[in-house]
Amino acid sequence: MFKIQTLNSIQPVWQDILTQDAYTVGSDVQDMDGIIVRSADMHSMEVPDSLLCVGRAGAGVNNIPTEEFAKKGIVVFNTPGANANAVKELVILGLLLAGRDVAAGIRWADTLKGQGEAVAKLVEKGKSQFVGPELSGKTLGVIGLGGIGGLVANTAVSLGMKVLGLDPYISVDNAWRLKREVTHVTKQEDLLAQSDFVTIHVPLTKDTRGSIGAKELAAMKDGAVLLNFSRGEIVDTPALLEALASGKLRRYVTDFPNDDLLCVKNVVCIPHLGASTPESENNCVTMVAHELDAYLKNGDIVNSVNYPECVLPARTGKRLAVLHANIPNMVSQVTSGVAQSGINIDSMVNKSRGAFAYTVLDLDSDVPEEVLTKLSGVDGIYRVRLLG
Repeated sequence: MFKIQTLNSIQPVWQDILTQDAYTVGSDVQDMDGIIVRSADMHSMEVPDSLLCVGRAGAGVNNIPTEEFAKKGIVVFNTPGANANAVKELVILGLLLAGRDVAAGIRWADTLKGQGEAVAKLVEKGKSQFVGPELSGKTLGVIGLGGIGGLVANTAVSLGMKVLGLDPYISVDNAWRLKREVTHVTKQEDLLAQSDFVTIHVPLTKDTRGSIGAKELAAMKDGAVLLNFSRGEIVDTPALLEALASGKLRRYVTDFPNDDLLCVKNVVCIPHLGASTPESENNCVTMVAHELDAYLKNGDIVNSVNYPECVLPARTGKRLAVLHANIPNMVSQVTSGVAQSGINIDSMVNKSRGAFAYTVLDLDSDVPEEVLTKLSGVDGIYRVRLLG
């Protein structure tokens, strides 16, 4: 029986996957094998030695110490694409809000309350201050063509926009999903210089933090619009405010308000509604439940952010799964440790990702406890699991 702790309130759509015969799931579960989390901050959380995996019901994992967990042999999963449609729809709304000054217009219209029959005339008189361009025929630059960025690019094409896309790390699958009308560019400065609207769809990392700063803003077309539905910290706020004040940028639309942005003219702050749909939340929980189930029962790693992808055949016997550092001589230490006990290795898989690796052995017999203990004590081995 596996035990899963939930750190946030989630809909019980996991029940058909994490079934009662194999799992205990709840917010009060202790000594857990897995955790399902949305936004709860895990950086200062004390986790038990029993914890094998963490499933983030969403794409961003900034609330999880992924590298620290990797060194403890804890696999961290996320759910890329599960909320993509929800975010895509909000980005398209952001484009519409950024064309005509709809948000300011709504606030202004509310001030007319109490004017009675004069409201219609006042609206006609005052509406010119909120005029803005149509999207059709304009150029949209999309930085990041993953699950969300690709959907945004394709939808913008359908709206009649010319779309430029930049993503040096685009997967083959995501590339195939793009409409042929999306023009691939290789230099960010070219995309910024040609785009009337620029939308960002990259994860927050040490390399992307503040990556849209004074230099990048200066490279944009005069009067362009910037949209940020990825993470607030990707855009340098002081540089952004200066670009807005000078008129270099016409408008900034973001799903990540901060105190410096609130009530600033030509800034549209949306209260982080990107994935806030029941469909998106259920999709994320369902996906993460499948990921945890496959890892705990079979050793599969799919959509991990700190360990390599590894999809394994169904088990027919014992399976030894080892999470370890990606350094020389690790695999040989694992295999020799098993072979010295007279155990035959039927098959083996080894995968690596950056500093971390995963080695899985399918065996023809059980593994003595002393072998598991010896392997667990090898420098560079973070976790040893015996399945079956």
